[in-house]
Amino acid sequence: MTPARPVPEPPTPEPPTPPASPASGTASHAVLVAGEITRALTRIAHELLEHNKGPHGLVLLGIPTRGVHLARRLATRLEEIEGTAVKVGTLDVTMYRDDLRRQPTRSIEATRLPEGGIDDQVVVLVDDVLFSGRTIRAALDALSDLGRPRAVRLAVLVDRGHRELPIRADHVGKNLPTSLRERVRVGVAEVDGLDEVRIEGGH
Repeated sequence: MTPARPVPEPPTPEPPTPPASPASGTASHAVLVAGEITRALTRIAHELLEHNKGPHGLVLLGIPTRGVHLARRLATRLEEIEGTAVKVGTLDVTMYRDDLRRQPTRSIEATRLPEGGIDDQVVVLVDDVLFSGRTIRAALDALSDLGRPRAVRLAVLVDRGHRELPIRADHVGKNLPTSLRERVRVGVAEVDGLDEVRIEGGH
């Protein structure tokens, strides 16, 4: 009688692959998550309405890329609060920047003004991060070629400081002290799949 063959033991399962981590030597931590970003935009919406005494005459212009989606969310929130639609558009400032020679050139996106334009309106520029101020200076130059608004205000999700020009935001989701060695990365669900603000580097 042939002896039974021993049953081989099942292979030891491979350990699960850990999630990707930041590059070696790069620290990264979240400073705003989805709910906090939503609350920050809601607060900015209320501030805009209070300062403007309602939604009349407001035009929101988002600066690509993520500022466009933040502007659209603000417009939605304003309509939810007041029951009145607020005009929203996009303002590409690429060719108005004064640091094109030093910065990588990105593709130019379309500038889209809402019907009626910006003349005699209160234009609210919307961006994700305020840093040196050069993007906003470029936005003001671009606006001067498009019309004559009654006033211009600035709303940003994050102000990280380190201004190089005398520019400040009127409405800020979060003031975020940073060092020049750190990078602030904003994610929005429409582009990045999630809402998040992270700080990277600095060590």
